[in-house]
Amino acid sequence: MNVRKRILVIKLSSLGDIFHALPAVNNLKVGLDADIDWVTQPEYVDLVRCFPVVSRVIPFPRRQFLSHAKQLYGALRECRYDYIVDFQGLLKSAFVARLAKGNVRIGPSFHREGTRLFYDVIAGPLDKNRHAVDENLDVVRYLGLPVLPVAFPVVFPEHRVDLPKPWVGIVPVSRRANKNWPVASFAETASVLQQEFGASIFLFGTRVDREACERISLTSKVAPGKTSVVNLAGETNLLEMGSWFRQMDLVVANDSGPLHMAVALGVPVVTIFGPTDPKRTGPYGAGHGVCTTEVACRPCFAKVCPLPVTGCMSGISVKQVVGEARKVLSRIP
Repeated sequence: MNVRKRILVIKLSSLGDIFHALPAVNNLKVGLDADIDWVTQPEYVDLVRCFPVVSRVIPFPRRQFLSHAKQLYGALRECRYDYIVDFQGLLKSAFVARLAKGNVRIGPSFHREGTRLFYDVIAGPLDKNRHAVDENLDVVRYLGLPVLPVAFPVVFPEHRVDLPKPWVGIVPVSRRANKNWPVASFAETASVLQQEFGASIFLFGTRVDREACERISLTSKVAPGKTSVVNLAGETNLLEMGSWFRQMDLVVANDSGPLHMAVALGVPVVTIFGPTDPKRTGPYGAGHGVCTTEVACRPCFAKVCPLPVTGCMSGISVKQVVGEARKVLSRIP
């Protein structure tokens, strides 16, 4: 009698990184016919529950660790895992790997903060000249499993609205100021797409981003009788955003987590990259548009730009972004 293998996956954050790990987790699930438990931060628990390959989601209470430590310990020790796979490679995730009960602890090639000592093995050589999705698949190769075509199994609830097509989602704000394309440029892009394609524009973000989205909503030139702008910033949680995204014909965004949610849902994206490298964290797969500009200092990966003007972002023109969006929207029947 064969006993199903059990795997504990540790990927605590962030939104884009969780989606980057999903194809590898799917590959482990299929290749080993395994039950998958996933440890993640509380804000992503409901999201991970939308991954049909995951059997159980264990919250990692990073902000209230001491008061919830006993509960976490009990959940991690509830069963013995054949493999404990850390896709984060940081001290906090390696600590979770050591707390859990398992046979083999596998760390990523990009481990940091002295975490090598926490793992039994490291999956793959360090190689940053590839996409994060391919990097995470190292664990599949290490276990000798066939590498399957990349898939992002995620199921969001349906959300239906009757507005003119095409639908274009815009995510104008990222968590880092130096990765943000000017709001005025997003507004102009929205206006062109409205006038040229009759697109309905949907603006996404947090409550903090609502003002920026409102500026886009107010300054976009609506094509009379054809289209509208819907400001959803601060109005949706992650699952609701996913429900909206799955209906989009195009998503335009900075380098941010929602970009990768759209990709996982099979939605074409046009994205603006400045200080980061799209070869590493750009949209995975074909059919997407990536806009950059050639400045000597990019990609610098800096969290704060030391220059008075972030040239790698401000140097990207509306014409360039609209051109990439036009390629996507022109393919719609």
